[in-house]
Amino acid sequence: MPVVTVRIPATSANLGPGFDAFGLALGLYQTFSAEPADSWSVHVHGEGAQRFPRDGRNQVARAMAEVFAIAPDAPKAARLTCDNQIPSSQGLGSSAAAIVGGVMLADALCDARLGKDRLFEIATRIEGHPDNVAAAIYGGFTIAWNDESGPRSARIEPATGMAVIAVGSVNPLSTRSARKTLPSEVPHSDAAFNVGRAGLLAAGIALGRADLIDAGSHDRLHEPYRRADVPDVDEVAGALREVGAQGAALSGSGSTVIGLVLDEDDDSAFRRGADVASRLANLPDNRLPPRVLRIDRSGASFIRR
Repeated sequence: MPVVTVRIPATSANLGPGFDAFGLALGLYQTFSAEPADSWSVHVHGEGAQRFPRDGRNQVARAMAEVFAIAPDAPKAARLTCDNQIPSSQGLGSSAAAIVGGVMLADALCDARLGKDRLFEIATRIEGHPDNVAAAIYGGFTIAWNDESGPRSARIEPATGMAVIAVGSVNPLSTRSARKTLPSEVPHSDAAFNVGRAGLLAAGIALGRADLIDAGSHDRLHEPYRRADVPDVDEVAGALREVGAQGAALSGSGSTVIGLVLDEDDDSAFRRGADVASRLANLPDNRLPPRVLRIDRSGASFIRR
């Protein structure tokens, strides 16, 4: 069987008020290739190349094994190549990208033809929450939730003319450790606050309304509790707003902070994003140079199958 190659976008989850629900796909990608083999071998290039396992313990390989276990005529293992462009532990969905890439590769190698919706269910079960997974699979802006039938998602096409500025950090932060800072209960007033802001933000992204995005980008459910791990979030978000970005918020659990830039079309928004990013000054010393990213509108895709 020929080599199968998939491309999976980075994702930003929560976006402020949409805790464990909102996801936005970004134009930064992991590329994974695989072919059947009798034993696991993994080659990793790019971000984190020295940190990830080179055998069946690799996160992509483990996700592939989940599909192999339920598919008929599955291979024993695979030769896997990972080209990582998404930084890990920065709140840009590297874990979701690995899992989505793994289940898609395995589905293709087995010719199981499970479809994106079934793969979304499998990937969410592995990841533990659906927000990044939904955006990685479907692209664009997604709203994910769970009901009695399992994980669900709805995709909304972001308005044309949108780009993202991502300000990373030299200090990585794992989602698992970040979740430990969250309380088990929140005040009713904070929950009500977030319901309204989440609606405003979703409308702003769909309509391309900067005023709604700004009004909707505030949160009381998770960001206040994560300041202990990301103490400079308000400083970075304020710097982004000062130079013209909308909707500044933590990306996922951090430590990346993102802001949206709007213009007439995607190309002009990207150029404006580069101009806005160039005017960011006096960022904390632990912050990386800002990165300007397009919105990914297609989601996970096969490059070769």
